[in-house]
Amino acid sequence: MAKKEYKVGKYTLEPYSVLIELCKSELPENLNVCLESMLMQSYPPSELVLVCRQDLTNELRIIVKSFQNEYKDIFRIVSAGDDMTVGQALNKGLEACKYNYIVRMDSDDISKEDRCLKQMTLFAIKPNLSISGTFVEEFDSGTGQAIDVKKVPVLHQEIMKYAKKRNPFNRQTVAFKKSAAQAVGGYSDSEQFEDYELIVKMLMNGQYGQNIPEPLVRYRVSEDTFRQRKSLKRTKAFINVRKEFHRYGFVSGKDMIAPCSAQCLLTVMPRRFTKWFYRKYLRN
Repeated sequence: MAKKEYKVGKYTLEPYSVLIELCKSELPENLNVCLESMLMQSYPPSELVLVCRQDLTNELRIIVKSFQNEYKDIFRIVSAGDDMTVGQALNKGLEACKYNYIVRMDSDDISKEDRCLKQMTLFAIKPNLSISGTFVEEFDSGTGQAIDVKKVPVLHQEIMKYAKKRNPFNRQTVAFKKSAAQAVGGYSDSEQFEDYELIVKMLMNGQYGQNIPEPLVRYRVSEDTFRQRKSLKRTKAFINVRKEFHRYGFVSGKDMIAPCSAQCLLTVMPRRFTKWFYRKYLRN
């Protein structure tokens, strides 16, 4: 049965797919809340594609199966091999998505109920737009208490400038046109920063982006979050992606050195410094 058109004023909203990547380390309770938040949007998705990158635990399988049974008309599971990187798995999910507008989500975060309505309305108002995102509200994973709001540039010119330093979109808030992403080859094969690299490739290809200046996604923060941010693995991945941007001609040597130096500093400094640095310099 065809879905009824959804209108906001004079604008008709396009249908969209939700794309989520899932691995076996995810906590079942976090996945449950994430899926609920996406499937109960005020403007609901026409499809949810869940890419399972590894053999899931029994607890995760139960959660996935329960949602698959309840939303059997729109809930789709895509299996990815254990040897696939996040980027490779996301490309498999990207190919499986039926609709041109794709809303990305991390499997442990929470979308506010009007997130997709606002992003899809923005696409309807600005048909030349290919990427949209929002601010995020960071919250304590243990207590649920809000900690901070991570802001990003709003307008396209600001986004282009900021992209030379850091990802101008909060990863878990991004929505984009499938056609525009596939035109630049989709996600890279990397295990980290594959989302950042896709954004840069799309911007370099002339695609327009804009952020909604509201925290429409809640992002879990724990001690492990800061441990990962200062890990050697993450630092190496960040330097490698900056090298790629330099090879593309997107950043100069100067633009490459400053962010890499800051990331290296975070790796060797105490975690308390990492927390302070992120709060002071990377949140506003």
